[in-house]
Amino acid sequence: MISDSLLRVNTLAALEEVNIGRDDFEQMLQFSRLMFPLKQNNHYIQALKGKLPSTADGMHGEPSMLMGYDFHLTDDGPRLIEINNNAGGLYIGGNRWMKQPAISELSETLEERILRMFPATWQSIAIMDEEITEQYMYPEMQYYAALLRQSGRTVFLVNPEDIQLKDDGLYVESQRLDGIYNRHTDFFLDTDELAHIRTAFMNGEVALNPHPRSYALLGDKSRMVDWWHKGLLDVCLPAKDVRFIRHIVPEIHMLADCDSDQLWKERKAWVFKPAARHGGKGVVLGKAMSRKRFNSLDSASTVVQRYVAPSQIEHQDTSYKFDVRLYMHGETLIAVAGRLWRGQVTNFRDDGSGWVSLNVVE
Repeated sequence: MISDSLLRVNTLAALEEVNIGRDDFEQMLQFSRLMFPLKQNNHYIQALKGKLPSTADGMHGEPSMLMGYDFHLTDDGPRLIEINNNAGGLYIGGNRWMKQPAISELSETLEERILRMFPATWQSIAIMDEEITEQYMYPEMQYYAALLRQSGRTVFLVNPEDIQLKDDGLYVESQRLDGIYNRHTDFFLDTDELAHIRTAFMNGEVALNPHPRSYALLGDKSRMVDWWHKGLLDVCLPAKDVRFIRHIVPEIHMLADCDSDQLWKERKAWVFKPAARHGGKGVVLGKAMSRKRFNSLDSASTVVQRYVAPSQIEHQDTSYKFDVRLYMHGETLIAVAGRLWRGQVTNFRDDGSGWVSLNVVE
């Protein structure tokens, strides 16, 4: 087991549990489950042809591990804020995973559901990230490794440079890798640092998950922009599903497609996000934006999304903002968790902020 005295652990909120309504939960789950068949839809793939990198041409039928769907809850139901391609937050320290609600959608234990995501063919696994021991989620990665080792797998926690490319694939030490659990955020394997990973992946010599195809078709915020383009989803899905997606996903556009002067006047109604980053990095609320910052935004790589305020929760005379994350493997729900924070964007710097377990109530 892992000693927390030697490790950073995920921050737990002062409030241990939060209740969410069954109706909200079912809408979030319905949306998250709808995304996997959309990713498999030939009309959708053809509509995006030319926008997808070459690395997105692998792992066609494979669900992506721990796709994270983040929602704000409103009086009119949940609204999607972001899709994370390698969502973390389930390990909470003390050799414990985040407590899960007792609902029929979550059968077995969380550990069993996690192990089920890793194919039986993955007997030799690398968990990979940039400067992995310095990552905030490193203790969580260690715990994934411990869980996989208990099931008889060989697991390495590595930086990209710890992996060697040989004639028949990728190796760590003298062990050939079957698969890489990728926590690195170069989702398309574009950087020189991951060139050897890209070569082996494109040659079919190693499996990678989460994988570039999943990010290209779902995780890239440009896809949410595409969902709001008239006609694209309409040729892919029944009209009721298109209406549902646009109900859950707040209106979103590329900054380059907006009238700059009009947008500045209406900026308080919008939030500005880098299309290719994740986890709230680079996000600026329009109401907190200066004209200088506005003018500095790269219109080709910035998305503009209708602002949806997070829920508010009171605890010990303090008000916290709150959102919900569903962790998915294809259409299968793996886990749920909530986050409490203060300030403009999600962070756990303030006392009382952190991860919180959820109850689903009627």
